[in-house]
Amino acid sequence: MTTALLCADVGSTYTKAAAVDPADGRLLATATHRTTIESDVLAGLHAVVAAVRERLPRGVAAGELRVCSSAGGGLRLAVIGNEPLVTATAAHRAGLSAGAKVVHVAAGRLGPAEYTRLADSRPDILLLAGGTDGGDESVLRDHTVGLAAAVARDTRLRVPVVFAGNAVVAEEVTALLTGAGVPVTVVDNVLPVIGTLRPAPARLALREAFLRHVIAGKRLSASGDFPAMVRAATPDAVLAGVELLADGAGDGPGMGDLVVVDVGGATTDVYSVLTPDAELTGPRREVAGTAWRSRTVEGDLGMRHTAEGVVEAATEEGLLELDEAAGLAEAARRRAAAPGWLPDGPEEAARDLRLTELAMIVALRRHARGERLGGPDAPLRGGKDLREVRVVIGSGGVLRHHPDAMRALRAATASDTAGGYPLPTNPKTVIDVPYVLAAAGLLAGDHPRIGLELLRGSLLNT
Repeated sequence: MTTALLCADVGSTYTKAAAVDPADGRLLATATHRTTIESDVLAGLHAVVAAVRERLPRGVAAGELRVCSSAGGGLRLAVIGNEPLVTATAAHRAGLSAGAKVVHVAAGRLGPAEYTRLADSRPDILLLAGGTDGGDESVLRDHTVGLAAAVARDTRLRVPVVFAGNAVVAEEVTALLTGAGVPVTVVDNVLPVIGTLRPAPARLALREAFLRHVIAGKRLSASGDFPAMVRAATPDAVLAGVELLADGAGDGPGMGDLVVVDVGGATTDVYSVLTPDAELTGPRREVAGTAWRSRTVEGDLGMRHTAEGVVEAATEEGLLELDEAAGLAEAARRRAAAPGWLPDGPEEAARDLRLTELAMIVALRRHARGERLGGPDAPLRGGKDLREVRVVIGSGGVLRHHPDAMRALRAATASDTAGGYPLPTNPKTVIDVPYVLAAAGLLAGDHPRIGLELLRGSLLNT
């Protein structure tokens, strides 16, 4: 008898589950159930797993369940660095590569007001960086002393800290923060030397801290079983699936450069895996390094909770005429007021798709043009050249269900010549209708070849 691999994603609105054949990566069964976040998320998870089991082919049994979750919100990360254009930028990019939503970036000499703003951002975890290895120590020491004092004033800052800065002061930082009641994990410097960005150790530590402290702390279930089940935050699982598809596994070839745009109810996320540009890794490289595998989160570009932000951002980008903007603004207000609402006819479905298209265009522009971490007048940093992208993948409920979704995806990724970044030249465009990116990411660690075959067969039909 075959024993299927079971993967589930507990989202803020829906819980999705998939059963995968361990021999060839075939998708055997899927199911969806509304997330029971108002009571206990295990109720919805048990229901969706039961539905998948009922749909398994004869002779196939359900095996071990692996789970990712974004219920109750994903990983909210705040970053503290020496100055905005070097270590703060490097730490920010490392956080994005971990699938985190970066809610605050602080840099330089910080006073009580700055620590209050940091607390107001309600971070789940702090990423503390500063200085190259053996470089400046003074600002990092000041940040450690200031953070310890701020924790004593405001318990909202008593959250786990991942230290990824100058290794010379790691023990000193750990001792001071631990004494203030803050759990600390020390990893290798995200910027050991100028121009060299190494996000992998910080990414792993952020993932472990999220599972150990955040999932359990959200109290999504009365049982301790749920935190024990969760292996990753959903964005981190999706990023792992994206990397698997790009890189391949074993003797299974990957697809190379690719981009994923995931449009959700509250955010639009963009993931990219790109081949490093020799010019940007040589003498002309950025001082903060370049993230060739990254995710950006746009918290004002959602289809429901933040729908009004889509219209505002699209208007600022010059994507809407006044008449269309007025009509879409009213539609966005209705969606934001009732996040559980579903389109009740073709006209509302068309408005959903137009909002999705605009969210994708704006999110891709922000992702590829780079970031302004030093304020509105700071230069853009970390821009991306997407010309060599071979595959563009769209994900999200509207894209999975609307018959004209492929046109919107292509318009957002191939026709935005005014976006200010190099567009993909001739990419293959697909939509993750079976929702397998997160499932493949959950399989990437111990079953990478199976995860790759799942993506190639169910997503790319190859």
